[in-house]
Amino acid sequence: MRIRRITGAIVALALAAAGASACQDSRTAQTGASGKPKVTIIVGGLEKVIYLPAMLTQQLGNFTAQGLDVELQGEQSGATAETSLVAKQVDGVVGFYDHTIDLQAKGQCIQSVVQMANIPGEAEMVGTKAAINSSADFKGAKLGVTSLGSSTDFLTKALAAKAGVGADQYTPVKVGAGQTFIASLDNGGIDGGMTTDPTIAQLTGTGKAKVLYDMRTAEGTKAALGGLYPATSLYLNCDFVQRNREVVQKLANAFVATLKWISQHSAEEIAAKMPPSYRGGDQALYVKSIKDSIGMFNADGKMDADGAKNVLEVLSSFSTNVKPRKDSIDLSKTYTTEFVEAAAKQG
Repeated sequence: MRIRRITGAIVALALAAAGASACQDSRTAQTGASGKPKVTIIVGGLEKVIYLPAMLTQQLGNFTAQGLDVELQGEQSGATAETSLVAKQVDGVVGFYDHTIDLQAKGQCIQSVVQMANIPGEAEMVGTKAAINSSADFKGAKLGVTSLGSSTDFLTKALAAKAGVGADQYTPVKVGAGQTFIASLDNGGIDGGMTTDPTIAQLTGTGKAKVLYDMRTAEGTKAALGGLYPATSLYLNCDFVQRNREVVQKLANAFVATLKWISQHSAEEIAAKMPPSYRGGDQALYVKSIKDSIGMFNADGKMDADGAKNVLEVLSSFSTNVKPRKDSIDLSKTYTTEFVEAAAKQG
């Protein structure tokens, strides 16, 4: 498998090309040089613990075991990953489920086929010097998100709306994740922001920031958002799912095998399987970041139906796209458990 990191400029050029000329039709799976089905999946942050199953599936050889030629592409923002999927530049995305609802409100049919987590695995961090004690204090603050239109942006708006703070009363700042997030906090570019492990572990370990809302647990998610909030998933265009059912089943088999493996192994064992570069030179910190977040993953890859309903409720509280169309959103088209249930039967 090949891993390719895409910059925003390349994505922009790809989208422009898609609009100007015929592009790869992602409705039908391609055949790679090996003669195996070729599937390109973009991940909204390969190094993030919330998306760990994507790289771990590769590292465990589960894609290969299913006879698939899978190319993983890395991108720091779920919004950019979503755009690449809609433009049919990739076949699938490992990203947050909420994009399927947001896109349906925009007339697109996108479906989660493996639901890897029913909570976000995110935390709203605030600098230790910032006078922010709840989302009511977001007024006038500069809050970091991976990018505008990303799930971190959605979650920040949701927390603000719960406290009666409008999206126009604070400033969202695109800071990505990891070192760019930390640098923005250091130089005063942001007062806090929404991020994931291992960034959370780095910030708390150095004392630069504290956790305001912790959505790495079911309890913390319910307290912050009023219920579960299904997040990390493998989602695909609906037409791709219908035209490539055998390939989609193999993808589900591979991811479910990984999720089961995660449930049976320690954070230390999981960290040992990941690329050395993901540890950032600090093995203990990386293990801690996995240990703090690993409880978010589902062992069976199934969607929590009530959680899906809560995502719609949350999005409709602030989204100008979703709110006016809430009653017409068909959640049954945004996810399916068919493939993960079949994977479970196959063992």
